[in-house]
Amino acid sequence: MTRQVDALQAKPAPLGRSRFLSTLNLANIPRRGLILLAVLLALLIAAPAFTSDYLLSILILILYFAYTGQAWNVMMGFAGQLSLGHALYVGIGAYMTAALFIHFGTPPWIGLLVSVPIAMAAGAVIGFLAFRFRVAGTYFAILTIAFAEFARIGFDHWDWVGASSGLFLPVATYTQNDLWHLRGRPIMFYYLILAMTVLAFLLCRWLLGSRLGYFWQAVREDEDAARAVGIATFRTKMAAVVISAGLTSFAGMFYAFYYNNLFGEQVFSIGRSIEIILGPLIGGVGTLFGPVLGAFLLTGLAETLTEILGLIGVDLPGAKQVFYGFCLLLVVMVMPEGVWPWVARKLGLETRQ
Repeated sequence: MTRQVDALQAKPAPLGRSRFLSTLNLANIPRRGLILLAVLLALLIAAPAFTSDYLLSILILILYFAYTGQAWNVMMGFAGQLSLGHALYVGIGAYMTAALFIHFGTPPWIGLLVSVPIAMAAGAVIGFLAFRFRVAGTYFAILTIAFAEFARIGFDHWDWVGASSGLFLPVATYTQNDLWHLRGRPIMFYYLILAMTVLAFLLCRWLLGSRLGYFWQAVREDEDAARAVGIATFRTKMAAVVISAGLTSFAGMFYAFYYNNLFGEQVFSIGRSIEIILGPLIGGVGTLFGPVLGAFLLTGLAETLTEILGLIGVDLPGAKQVFYGFCLLLVVMVMPEGVWPWVARKLGLETRQ
Protein backbone atom coordinates (compact mmCIF):
# COMPACT_ATOMS: atom_id res chain seq x y z
CA MET A 1 0.00 0.00 0.00
CA THR A 2 3.01 2.35 0.31
CA ARG A 3 2.99 3.38 -3.36
CA GLN A 4 -0.75 4.02 -3.23
CA VAL A 5 -0.43 6.23 -0.14
CA ASP A 6 2.46 8.12 -1.76
CA ALA A 7 0.30 8.70 -4.83
CA LEU A 8 -2.25 10.53 -2.67
CA GLN A 9 0.41 12.98 -1.55
CA ALA A 10 2.21 13.32 -4.89
CA LYS A 11 2.26 16.64 -6.65
CA PRO A 12 0.27 16.68 -9.90
CA ALA A 13 2.36 16.36 -13.05
CA PRO A 14 2.42 19.21 -15.57
CA LEU A 15 -0.61 19.36 -17.82
CA GLY A 16 -0.63 18.42 -21.49
CA ARG A 17 1.78 16.26 -23.46
CA SER A 18 4.51 16.36 -20.80
CA ARG A 19 2.13 14.91 -18.24
CA PHE A 20 1.18 12.08 -20.59
CA LEU A 21 4.82 11.28 -21.34
CA SER A 22 5.82 11.44 -17.69
CA THR A 23 3.17 8.93 -16.65
CA LEU A 24 4.25 6.56 -19.44
CA ASN A 25 7.52 6.14 -17.47
CA LEU A 26 9.38 4.71 -20.45
CA ALA A 27 12.64 5.12 -18.55
CA ASN A 28 11.49 2.38 -16.16
CA ILE A 29 11.30 -0.15 -18.98
CA PRO A 30 14.59 -2.03 -19.55
CA ARG A 31 16.28 -1.14 -22.83
CA ARG A 32 16.03 -4.77 -23.91
CA GLY A 33 12.26 -4.57 -23.45
CA LEU A 34 11.98 -1.40 -25.54
CA ILE A 35 14.06 -3.00 -28.30
CA LEU A 36 11.88 -6.12 -28.33
CA LEU A 37 8.72 -4.00 -28.45
CA ALA A 38 10.13 -2.00 -31.36
CA VAL A 39 11.09 -5.18 -33.23
CA LEU A 40 7.64 -6.70 -32.65
CA LEU A 41 5.92 -3.55 -33.88
CA ALA A 42 8.15 -3.43 -36.97
CA LEU A 43 7.36 -7.08 -37.75
CA LEU A 44 3.64 -6.46 -37.39
CA ILE A 45 3.80 -3.40 -39.64
CA ALA A 46 5.67 -5.35 -42.32
CA ALA A 47 3.64 -8.57 -41.92
CA PRO A 48 1.10 -7.98 -44.76
CA ALA A 49 3.94 -7.92 -47.28
CA PHE A 50 4.95 -11.48 -46.36
CA THR A 51 1.68 -13.22 -45.45
CA SER A 52 -1.19 -14.74 -47.37
CA ASP A 53 -4.77 -13.52 -47.07
CA TYR A 54 -5.52 -16.38 -44.68
CA LEU A 55 -2.63 -15.55 -42.35
CA LEU A 56 -3.61 -11.89 -42.50
CA SER A 57 -7.11 -12.80 -41.29
CA ILE A 58 -5.56 -14.74 -38.40
CA LEU A 59 -3.41 -11.75 -37.45
CA ILE A 60 -6.50 -9.54 -37.51
CA LEU A 61 -8.26 -11.96 -35.17
CA ILE A 62 -5.23 -12.05 -32.84
CA LEU A 63 -4.99 -8.26 -32.67
CA TYR A 64 -8.74 -7.99 -32.11
CA PHE A 65 -8.50 -10.20 -29.02
CA ALA A 66 -5.33 -8.38 -27.93
CA TYR A 67 -7.27 -5.10 -28.01
CA THR A 68 -10.39 -6.40 -26.25
CA GLY A 69 -8.19 -8.19 -23.71
CA GLN A 70 -6.50 -4.90 -22.84
CA ALA A 71 -9.88 -3.18 -22.49
CA TRP A 72 -11.12 -5.92 -20.14
CA ASN A 73 -7.82 -5.83 -18.24
CA VAL A 74 -8.48 -2.22 -17.20
CA MET A 75 -11.51 -3.39 -15.24
CA MET A 76 -10.27 -6.70 -13.85
CA GLY A 77 -6.48 -6.57 -13.99
CA PHE A 78 -6.08 -2.99 -12.76
CA ALA A 79 -9.12 -2.52 -10.51
CA GLY A 80 -9.98 -6.12 -9.58
CA GLN A 81 -13.60 -6.10 -10.81
CA LEU A 82 -14.43 -9.37 -12.57
CA SER A 83 -16.67 -8.98 -15.61
CA LEU A 84 -17.98 -12.01 -17.50
CA GLY A 85 -20.33 -10.01 -19.70
CA HIS A 86 -18.01 -7.79 -21.71
CA ALA A 87 -19.71 -8.90 -24.91
CA LEU A 88 -22.40 -6.39 -23.90
CA TYR A 89 -20.13 -3.46 -24.77
CA VAL A 90 -18.90 -5.09 -27.98
CA GLY A 91 -22.51 -5.59 -29.03
CA ILE A 92 -23.54 -2.03 -28.24
CA GLY A 93 -20.64 -0.61 -30.21
CA ALA A 94 -21.27 -2.97 -33.12
CA TYR A 95 -25.04 -2.58 -33.39
CA MET A 96 -25.22 1.17 -32.88
CA THR A 97 -22.52 2.09 -35.42
CA ALA A 98 -23.79 -0.46 -37.96
CA ALA A 99 -27.47 0.54 -37.62
CA LEU A 100 -26.68 4.24 -37.94
CA PHE A 101 -24.59 3.50 -41.03
CA ILE A 102 -27.33 1.41 -42.67
CA HIS A 103 -30.32 3.63 -41.87
CA PHE A 104 -28.78 7.10 -42.11
CA GLY A 105 -25.44 6.63 -43.86
CA THR A 106 -23.62 7.84 -40.73
CA PRO A 107 -19.87 7.14 -40.92
CA PRO A 108 -18.78 4.75 -38.15
CA TRP A 109 -16.42 7.32 -36.65
CA ILE A 110 -19.41 9.63 -36.15
CA GLY A 111 -21.49 6.68 -34.95
CA LEU A 112 -18.94 6.23 -32.16
CA LEU A 113 -20.20 9.50 -30.70
CA VAL A 114 -23.44 7.62 -30.03
CA SER A 115 -22.26 4.08 -29.33
CA VAL A 116 -19.41 4.89 -26.93
CA PRO A 117 -21.55 7.04 -24.57
CA ILE A 118 -24.27 4.36 -24.61
CA ALA A 119 -21.74 1.65 -23.74
CA MET A 120 -20.23 3.81 -21.00
CA ALA A 121 -23.72 4.55 -19.65
CA ALA A 122 -24.48 0.81 -19.58
CA GLY A 123 -21.26 0.22 -17.66
CA ALA A 124 -22.14 3.05 -15.29
CA VAL A 125 -25.57 1.51 -14.58
CA ILE A 126 -24.03 -1.89 -13.86
CA GLY A 127 -21.31 -0.34 -11.70
CA PHE A 128 -23.75 1.87 -9.78
CA LEU A 129 -26.09 -1.02 -8.98
CA ALA A 130 -23.21 -3.25 -7.95
CA PHE A 131 -21.06 -0.84 -5.97
CA ARG A 132 -23.86 1.12 -4.33
CA PHE A 133 -25.49 -2.06 -3.02
CA ARG A 134 -22.19 -3.84 -2.25
CA VAL A 135 -22.54 -6.51 -4.93
CA ALA A 136 -19.04 -7.91 -5.31
CA GLY A 137 -17.05 -10.96 -6.33
CA THR A 138 -19.02 -13.78 -7.92
CA TYR A 139 -22.29 -11.88 -7.66
CA PHE A 140 -20.85 -8.93 -9.58
CA ALA A 141 -19.69 -11.30 -12.33
CA ILE A 142 -23.20 -12.80 -12.49
CA LEU A 143 -24.66 -9.30 -12.73
CA THR A 144 -22.51 -8.55 -15.79
CA ILE A 145 -23.65 -11.80 -17.42
CA ALA A 146 -27.29 -10.92 -16.69
CA PHE A 147 -27.04 -7.53 -18.41
CA ALA A 148 -25.41 -9.11 -21.46
CA GLU A 149 -28.27 -11.62 -21.62
CA PHE A 150 -30.86 -8.84 -21.28
CA ALA A 151 -29.21 -7.08 -24.20
CA ARG A 152 -29.17 -10.27 -26.28
CA ILE A 153 -32.89 -10.80 -25.76
CA GLY A 154 -33.68 -7.14 -26.40
CA PHE A 155 -31.67 -6.88 -29.61
CA ASP A 156 -33.12 -10.19 -30.83
CA HIS A 157 -36.59 -8.55 -30.70
CA TRP A 158 -35.67 -5.05 -31.94
CA ASP A 159 -36.68 -4.73 -35.60
CA TRP A 160 -34.62 -1.56 -36.15
CA VAL A 161 -31.44 -3.61 -35.75
CA GLY A 162 -32.69 -6.64 -37.65
CA ALA A 163 -34.00 -8.59 -34.65
CA SER A 164 -33.25 -12.32 -34.83
CA SER A 165 -32.91 -12.16 -38.64
CA GLY A 166 -29.60 -10.32 -38.26
CA LEU A 167 -28.17 -6.98 -39.34
CA PHE A 168 -26.18 -6.95 -42.59
CA LEU A 169 -23.88 -4.25 -43.91
CA PRO A 170 -23.53 -3.78 -47.67
CA VAL A 171 -20.67 -5.81 -49.08
CA ALA A 172 -18.89 -5.08 -52.35
CA THR A 173 -15.51 -5.50 -54.01
CA TYR A 174 -13.61 -2.34 -53.19
CA THR A 175 -10.75 -1.19 -55.40
CA GLN A 176 -9.87 1.57 -52.94
CA ASN A 177 -9.88 1.66 -49.15
CA ASP A 178 -12.35 4.08 -47.59
CA LEU A 179 -11.15 4.51 -44.02
CA TRP A 180 -13.81 7.11 -43.21
CA HIS A 181 -16.63 4.64 -43.93
CA LEU A 182 -14.57 1.51 -43.11
CA ARG A 183 -15.24 -0.02 -46.50
CA GLY A 184 -12.24 -1.66 -48.05
CA ARG A 185 -9.89 -4.61 -48.20
CA PRO A 186 -8.65 -6.70 -45.24
CA ILE A 187 -5.27 -4.93 -45.22
CA MET A 188 -7.01 -1.69 -44.21
CA PHE A 189 -8.70 -3.44 -41.29
CA TYR A 190 -5.38 -5.02 -40.31
CA TYR A 191 -3.62 -1.70 -39.94
CA LEU A 192 -6.67 -0.25 -38.19
CA ILE A 193 -6.78 -2.95 -35.51
CA LEU A 194 -2.97 -2.76 -35.18
CA ALA A 195 -3.21 0.99 -34.52
CA MET A 196 -6.06 0.41 -32.04
CA THR A 197 -4.01 -2.20 -30.18
CA VAL A 198 -0.90 -0.01 -29.97
CA LEU A 199 -2.91 3.00 -28.78
CA ALA A 200 -4.72 0.85 -26.21
CA PHE A 201 -1.37 -0.43 -24.93
CA LEU A 202 -0.04 3.13 -24.55
CA LEU A 203 -3.27 4.27 -22.90
CA CYS A 204 -3.13 1.38 -20.41
CA ARG A 205 0.52 2.20 -19.66
CA TRP A 206 -0.44 5.83 -19.04
CA LEU A 207 -3.44 4.91 -16.88
CA LEU A 208 -1.43 2.46 -14.80
CA GLY A 209 1.21 5.11 -14.07
CA SER A 210 -1.34 7.80 -13.22
CA ARG A 211 -2.82 8.59 -9.82
CA LEU A 212 -6.02 6.81 -10.84
CA GLY A 213 -3.96 3.75 -11.74
CA TYR A 214 -2.43 3.65 -8.26
CA PHE A 215 -5.91 3.99 -6.77
CA TRP A 216 -7.09 1.05 -8.88
CA GLN A 217 -4.22 -1.11 -7.68
CA ALA A 218 -4.90 -0.16 -4.07
CA VAL A 219 -8.56 -1.12 -4.43
CA ARG A 220 -7.61 -4.35 -6.16
CA GLU A 221 -5.22 -5.39 -3.38
CA ASP A 222 -7.31 -4.35 -0.36
CA GLU A 223 -10.42 -2.22 -0.79
CA ASP A 224 -10.91 -1.65 2.95
CA ALA A 225 -7.33 -0.45 3.37
CA ALA A 226 -7.68 1.80 0.31
CA ARG A 227 -10.82 3.36 1.80
CA ALA A 228 -9.02 3.83 5.12
CA VAL A 229 -6.28 5.96 3.52
CA GLY A 230 -8.83 8.23 1.87
CA ILE A 231 -9.38 6.73 -1.60
CA ALA A 232 -12.93 7.20 -2.89
CA THR A 233 -13.37 3.54 -3.78
CA PHE A 234 -16.82 3.95 -5.33
CA ARG A 235 -15.66 6.56 -7.83
CA THR A 236 -12.43 4.67 -8.47
CA LYS A 237 -14.24 1.46 -9.38
CA MET A 238 -16.83 3.32 -11.43
CA ALA A 239 -14.03 4.92 -13.46
CA ALA A 240 -12.59 1.48 -14.25
CA VAL A 241 -15.95 0.12 -15.41
CA VAL A 242 -16.81 3.14 -17.55
CA ILE A 243 -13.37 3.40 -19.20
CA SER A 244 -13.29 -0.34 -19.90
CA ALA A 245 -16.79 -0.24 -21.40
CA GLY A 246 -15.92 2.69 -23.65
CA LEU A 247 -12.73 1.06 -24.92
CA THR A 248 -14.52 -2.23 -25.60
CA SER A 249 -17.24 -0.50 -27.65
CA PHE A 250 -14.54 0.59 -30.12
CA ALA A 251 -13.89 -3.10 -30.77
CA GLY A 252 -17.60 -3.49 -31.51
CA MET A 253 -17.37 -0.96 -34.32
CA PHE A 254 -14.43 -2.84 -35.80
CA TYR A 255 -16.25 -6.18 -35.44
CA ALA A 256 -19.35 -4.93 -37.27
CA PHE A 257 -17.58 -3.37 -40.24
CA TYR A 258 -15.05 -6.17 -40.63
CA TYR A 259 -17.49 -9.10 -40.51
CA ASN A 260 -20.43 -7.17 -42.05
CA ASN A 261 -23.12 -9.15 -40.22
CA LEU A 262 -24.47 -9.15 -36.69
CA PHE A 263 -26.64 -11.66 -34.84
CA GLY A 264 -27.57 -10.98 -31.23
CA GLU A 265 -27.30 -14.66 -30.37
CA GLN A 266 -23.63 -14.56 -31.36
CA VAL A 267 -22.50 -11.04 -30.48
CA PHE A 268 -23.86 -10.97 -26.92
CA SER A 269 -23.27 -14.63 -26.06
CA ILE A 270 -21.37 -15.67 -22.95
CA GLY A 271 -18.95 -17.47 -25.28
CA ARG A 272 -17.86 -14.13 -26.77
CA SER A 273 -17.21 -12.75 -23.30
CA ILE A 274 -15.13 -15.79 -22.38
CA GLU A 275 -13.06 -15.40 -25.56
CA ILE A 276 -12.30 -11.81 -24.56
CA ILE A 277 -10.97 -12.74 -21.12
CA LEU A 278 -8.98 -15.86 -22.04
CA GLY A 279 -6.06 -13.88 -23.50
CA PRO A 280 -5.42 -11.85 -20.33
CA LEU A 281 -5.96 -14.89 -18.11
CA ILE A 282 -3.35 -16.91 -19.97
CA GLY A 283 -0.97 -14.02 -20.67
CA GLY A 284 -1.20 -12.46 -17.21
CA VAL A 285 -4.03 -10.49 -15.60
CA GLY A 286 -2.98 -7.02 -14.46
CA THR A 287 0.10 -6.89 -16.70
CA LEU A 288 0.47 -4.62 -19.71
CA PHE A 289 1.80 -7.13 -22.22
CA GLY A 290 -0.06 -10.17 -20.86
CA PRO A 291 -3.27 -9.67 -22.90
CA VAL A 292 -1.22 -9.22 -26.09
CA LEU A 293 0.94 -12.30 -25.49
CA GLY A 294 -2.09 -14.33 -24.44
CA ALA A 295 -3.95 -13.41 -27.63
CA PHE A 296 -0.99 -14.43 -29.79
CA LEU A 297 -0.51 -17.72 -27.98
CA LEU A 298 -4.13 -18.76 -27.63
CA THR A 299 -5.55 -17.64 -30.96
CA GLY A 300 -2.46 -18.54 -32.93
CA LEU A 301 -2.23 -22.06 -31.50
CA ALA A 302 -5.98 -22.64 -31.76
CA GLU A 303 -6.05 -21.66 -35.43
CA THR A 304 -2.98 -23.84 -36.06
CA LEU A 305 -4.79 -26.78 -34.44
CA THR A 306 -7.85 -26.17 -36.63
CA GLU A 307 -5.67 -26.05 -39.76
CA ILE A 308 -3.86 -29.29 -38.83
CA LEU A 309 -7.14 -31.11 -38.17
CA GLY A 310 -8.42 -29.91 -41.53
CA LEU A 311 -5.31 -31.11 -43.37
CA ILE A 312 -5.55 -34.61 -41.92
CA GLY A 313 -9.29 -34.73 -42.55
CA VAL A 314 -10.36 -35.00 -38.90
CA ASP A 315 -13.61 -33.31 -37.88
CA LEU A 316 -13.78 -32.78 -34.11
CA PRO A 317 -16.66 -30.48 -33.10
CA GLY A 318 -15.68 -28.32 -30.15
CA ALA A 319 -11.95 -29.04 -30.54
CA LYS A 320 -11.08 -25.36 -30.23
CA GLN A 321 -13.08 -24.98 -27.00
CA VAL A 322 -11.43 -28.07 -25.53
CA PHE A 323 -8.04 -26.61 -26.48
CA TYR A 324 -8.91 -23.32 -24.74
CA GLY A 325 -9.84 -25.22 -21.60
CA PHE A 326 -6.66 -27.26 -21.69
CA CYS A 327 -4.50 -24.13 -22.09
CA LEU A 328 -6.26 -22.40 -19.21
CA LEU A 329 -5.91 -25.46 -16.97
CA LEU A 330 -2.22 -25.78 -17.83
CA VAL A 331 -1.49 -22.13 -17.07
CA VAL A 332 -3.42 -22.21 -13.78
CA MET A 333 -1.47 -25.29 -12.65
CA VAL A 334 2.01 -24.33 -13.87
CA MET A 335 2.06 -20.51 -14.11
CA PRO A 336 -0.84 -19.11 -12.06
CA GLU A 337 0.37 -15.52 -12.63
CA GLY A 338 0.22 -16.04 -16.40
CA VAL A 339 2.79 -16.62 -19.11
CA TRP A 340 4.08 -13.05 -19.41
CA PRO A 341 5.45 -12.66 -15.83
CA TRP A 342 7.38 -15.90 -16.31
CA VAL A 343 8.73 -14.77 -19.71
CA ALA A 344 9.62 -11.34 -18.31
CA ARG A 345 11.66 -12.89 -15.49
CA LYS A 346 13.46 -15.28 -17.82
CA LEU A 347 14.39 -12.51 -20.28
CA GLY A 348 15.11 -9.86 -17.67
CA LEU A 349 12.28 -7.63 -18.89
CA GLU A 350 10.71 -6.79 -15.53
CA THR A 351 9.93 -3.12 -15.11
CA ARG A 352 12.33 -1.27 -12.82
CA GLN A 353 10.72 0.43 -9.84
